[in-house]
Amino acid sequence: MIGTVERAHARIDRAALAHNVRRIAATAGSARVVAVVKADAYGHGAVACSRIAIDAGAGALAVHTIAEAEQLRMHGLTAPIIVMGPLSGGEWVRAGETAVEVVTWTPEGVYAAVESGVAGVHLELDSGMGRLGARAEEIPALSNAAVASGASVVGIMTHFATADDRDGDQAGFFGEQLVRFRAAATALAQTFPTARIHAANSAATFRDPRAVFDMVRCGIALYGCSPFHEDPADLGLVPVMTVMSYVAMVKTIRSRDSVGYGRTWRAQRGTRIGLVPVGYADGYARALGNNADALVDGRRVPVVGAVSMDQITVDLGPESTDGVGAPVVLLGGTGPQRITAEELALRRGTINYEVTCGISQRLPRVYVG
Repeated sequence: MIGTVERAHARIDRAALAHNVRRIAATAGSARVVAVVKADAYGHGAVACSRIAIDAGAGALAVHTIAEAEQLRMHGLTAPIIVMGPLSGGEWVRAGETAVEVVTWTPEGVYAAVESGVAGVHLELDSGMGRLGARAEEIPALSNAAVASGASVVGIMTHFATADDRDGDQAGFFGEQLVRFRAAATALAQTFPTARIHAANSAATFRDPRAVFDMVRCGIALYGCSPFHEDPADLGLVPVMTVMSYVAMVKTIRSRDSVGYGRTWRAQRGTRIGLVPVGYADGYARALGNNADALVDGRRVPVVGAVSMDQITVDLGPESTDGVGAPVVLLGGTGPQRITAEELALRRGTINYEVTCGISQRLPRVYVG
């Protein structure tokens, strides 16, 4: 069975997370590690993961919204927090009250930051991402506003669009962005000499030491997933999340019997089917029906039939001896077998970020190690 945890849970390995922080730090050298814990730490639990990351050596935290920062402060996190998303209205006041650093890219944002009394301002430059950030022609006005307002500029930053593409059609654009940002940041640093320059996400940190600068902002690698959508072990990373459940029912079926909605799977021979009480409401995507494996007591078996809201079925095989209560791993490893977020992402036609972020709050997080 799965101990005292009912139905299913997501096990979060503290030691693996701490290992990944240290691995990132070793790669980044003297640069400060910023642990990106937005989106509930990519589904891993922001408060707990923030504490682990800081204890393991991360120098700051990064989130997207002011509400995420407030949650961390309410739970006693005193480390520097960078709010990277846009703020509006009363969110500026809350940012000042929460003593966070904010990212801005407009003169209006600089003045709002100063008026709200935030802990510091990071000036974001658009070096080619095409989203948030000041373009080259807008940088003088941004700089002038920061000087005129007396803003405490603690960072100069950008974000890469293709750092994870090392060999594809867009691989060269990473270098173009790096050149553009380096030139713009070097010029701005003359005006704001104490500001930390930062650009690297997880992919850039592991791809090119020239992108590291003074800080790195790492998210996906923190959680033991590959920013290049390959085997995380190749980068020395250890996956942090394991999604676990159990076999709740075993049924013997005959050849040509169907299983699940729409009869999308029919048995080619008599076999034993196991029901696992996890479904798309838990973040196990419908695209994985007839398109994934599960580990039942350490043995890889296929997921068969449609994924329902609350359950999936697996083909245990005609000779199997697995019974009710057999442990099931849907994401993670047991013994030598592993089902990585990268594998599930490939089968779903998405990325590993979406796999872990999508594990719903219906699955309790259980911290071990």
